[in-house]
Amino acid sequence: MQTNVIHAINGPVVKVSNTSSFRMLEMVYVGHEKLIGEVIQINKKATVIQVYEDTTGLKQGDPVYPTGESISVILGPGLMSNIYDGIERPLESIREKEGNFIPSGSQEYPLDQAKRWDVNVLVKTGDIVTPGMIFATTQETSRIEHRMMIPPHIEGVVTMAKASGSYTVNETLLEIKHDGVITPLTLVQKWPIKTPRPVSKRKELHVPLISGQRVIDTLFPIAKGGTAAVPGGFGTGKTMMQHQLAKWCDADVIVYVGCGERGNEMTQVLEEFSELIDPISNKPLLERTILIANTSNMPVAAREASIYTGVTIAEYYRDMGYHVAVMADSTSRWAEALREISGRLEEMPAEEGFPAYLPSRISQFYERACYVNTLSGHEGSVSIIGAVSPQGADFSEPVTQNTKRFVRSFWALDKQLAYARHYAAINWTQSYSDYITDLEPWYRDHVNPSFIDLRKRIVMLLAEETKLLEIVKLIGSDVLPDDQKLIIELGRVIRIGFLQQNAFHPEDTYVPMSKQYEMMRIINYMYEQSLEYVNQGKSIQVLKETGIFDRIIKMKYDVSNDALEQFEAYIHDVNDVIRSID
Repeated sequence: MQTNVIHAINGPVVKVSNTSSFRMLEMVYVGHEKLIGEVIQINKKATVIQVYEDTTGLKQGDPVYPTGESISVILGPGLMSNIYDGIERPLESIREKEGNFIPSGSQEYPLDQAKRWDVNVLVKTGDIVTPGMIFATTQETSRIEHRMMIPPHIEGVVTMAKASGSYTVNETLLEIKHDGVITPLTLVQKWPIKTPRPVSKRKELHVPLISGQRVIDTLFPIAKGGTAAVPGGFGTGKTMMQHQLAKWCDADVIVYVGCGERGNEMTQVLEEFSELIDPISNKPLLERTILIANTSNMPVAAREASIYTGVTIAEYYRDMGYHVAVMADSTSRWAEALREISGRLEEMPAEEGFPAYLPSRISQFYERACYVNTLSGHEGSVSIIGAVSPQGADFSEPVTQNTKRFVRSFWALDKQLAYARHYAAINWTQSYSDYITDLEPWYRDHVNPSFIDLRKRIVMLLAEETKLLEIVKLIGSDVLPDDQKLIIELGRVIRIGFLQQNAFHPEDTYVPMSKQYEMMRIINYMYEQSLEYVNQGKSIQVLKETGIFDRIIKMKYDVSNDALEQFEAYIHDVNDVIRSID
């Protein structure tokens, strides 16, 4: 009787009966075309495999080949600027050889095996090497130095080390002897995508990931090595926000994972990223970006792999000593893939049909974000920013609620703000950040000691304005006392002049922390002087008619990012206006 053959096929789920050849999470090749699959369930009767490619054409009796390895990615120079699918197949290379569609069973190598890299070898024969130690470097792009590391499970004495020179990725550079076993090392290494890479120590999060977006950096910051969720309905700007973060945040490396998104949207991402110029280096943004594209028409099982592929590549660059930001768009599509596979496995469904293990899978993904001391002695981080696409913008659905449990920054996008063209459309009443306390020393030391106090004042004014606007809807604004009318007017200044940002304006698309602080300082000074004016029994309407509030709103455009001394003119303007109407 033939063993290891397909017994049943249910979409991407394949069963092999009466076999003991496989182990959990083992990568297998399915069918004559050798489709890539993974063992996800083993019992006495059958082994269940999820296939990461289209199973059209498979039939009962087709062979299944074990590999003895887990689903892994190839890590080495050449990852940067490349575009991969969810299981790390290079899409550009496949298109050149096979056309616009990925053939079944394609096993194109992820890296260019013919390209020669100028490698600087840092060790010599007789040296003792330890896990994570950097043994060679090469300039991967003008921005990124690729640092080849001893794999985490290898140590010993160097018995052979080649001289610095030009090498392909698969040429042996070192030979390491340990316990009588000699291990050759090339420029690449493999790592299983569902196993976090080891680190020396996880550190407290104390440095913000600066995005240049005021509503994020000031009100709802994320730390380097932290996590953030961007939930929002259709058209609220999730993808555009991640584009803006990818372009402007101060991470060294960007890993963008398009998980189950529409094909035309991913096409737009690929086209825009290839055209964008990195504002820091003035070189193409792709020189520090890796793109993983798994569109909605690709096999559903590969969505799960794409998330893990992205975060594993991010951890690899983190271990070199880089700060990496992972943009996952969208984790809802990933969760839908889990639901579909779970349904085909006939597992007991939980809320809204999602599997009962949805919370643990979400937590496992976000827990791979961290700020660490690496095995090589560097500091590095992986920050994860995941978009969530709740159906009907319903934040009470399971994916949003479970994501909320495991992230510390929550940027709730608002449909009404988006339709009013208020970008970024982050709702300041529903959003939050738990990193404020951790980052307070950094703000105090690197921006200004009073930064946090000014932020608290801004948040207080926004909260008071929200309450007052509810009253205004019921009874109108005429019955409010002038001090409350002042709060409504300052709330408008904060919303339009501070929170709303214009991505197409050269001075407003990115705002440094120093300018954000100065803008808050002017708004706070305006509030204090206006409150003193109103408390003297004078009319807020007269103050409004001077146009001073509108002038403060426009300061985001009128003051350039490198001319902060101009803010002093606003202090004089406020004083002059109030004196003129005394």
